[in-house]
Amino acid sequence: MKFFSANLANLRELYINQLQMLLSAERQITEAVPKMIEKASDLQLKQALQSHLQETEVQVTRLEEILQQTTGEVETVKCKALAALVEEAEDMIKDASDESVRDAAIIAAAQRVEHYEIATYGAVRHFAQILGESTPAQLLDQTIKEEGHADHLLTSIADRVNPYAEKAA
Repeated sequence: MKFFSANLANLRELYINQLQMLLSAERQITEAVPKMIEKASDLQLKQALQSHLQETEVQVTRLEEILQQTTGEVETVKCKALAALVEEAEDMIKDASDESVRDAAIIAAAQRVEHYEIATYGAVRHFAQILGESTPAQLLDQTIKEEGHADHLLTSIADRVNPYAEKAA
């Protein structure tokens, strides 16, 4: 099984590769979230997704700045994991005929994305710390906190929305 398309000879190359993958992921999210907002029926869920979309746009800029400072260019490496999560989300949303079930599916899909991001940003932040990249590490830490906040907000919305989905049918 081939894990990487590039020859990653050291931690710095892995760090840059993962930054490029995160940028791809965030850009994919900025394309997917508006579709989720459109399909959501719960007002608080729509607002949370809209707010996080704006936050994601800032995170894209943050990653572009880190890459520009680190490599002198802004390139991406396609994040296949995020593409798969988006495809799975689209399938769940399309298959949910009841509004509350659709909202529960949107929340579950969004939380999968948040958890993926938290894990990936955490690893990349650690790489930055080891490599002595203190400013990027701080920026990555800020993003981790934003993603954690989004996850907690989605959990609180799920606590209210999911019982309605359970009664659907």
